Amino acid sequence: MDIKLKQCFLAVDDHDKAIAFYRDVLGLEVRGDVGFEGMRWVTVGSPLQPDVEIVLEPPAADPDTSPADKEVMAQLLAKGVLRGVNFTTSDCDELFARVRESGADVVQEPTDQPYGVRDCAFRDPAGNMLRFMEPSKP
Repeated sequence: MDIKLKQCFLAVDDHDKAIAFYRDVLGLEVRGDVGFEGMRWVTVGSPLQPDVEIVLEPPAADPDTSPADKEVMAQLLAKGVLRGVNFTTSDCDELFARVRESGADVVQEPTDQPYGVRDCAFRDPAGNMLRFMEPSKP
């Protein structure tokens, strides 16, 4: 038996802003854009990983979620405490410069970590934490 990651989910409050960030800034492909019961799911992924996707979904993406719970989820998303994704990159500094230039919220500038990576971090337009790691050079 083999097990592989297929999809992970990030809540976003504005799919058009999310698409502009993930596609135009990070260079991910938009692989799907589906609406259902007044909600929207957009699937993005790296051209280098055709079998792994990030699904950008509404906060509380269940049509049966109560209005009170939807409000709580929106508040948590605004605080940036719901979810995050870690990426690898071959050039942390170049990626940092490009993402910073886009106006994204910088959380951490490129830093050499004691556990063997150089990494940086940003928040996407919805507040999700995104970390970009490059293996340290020997």
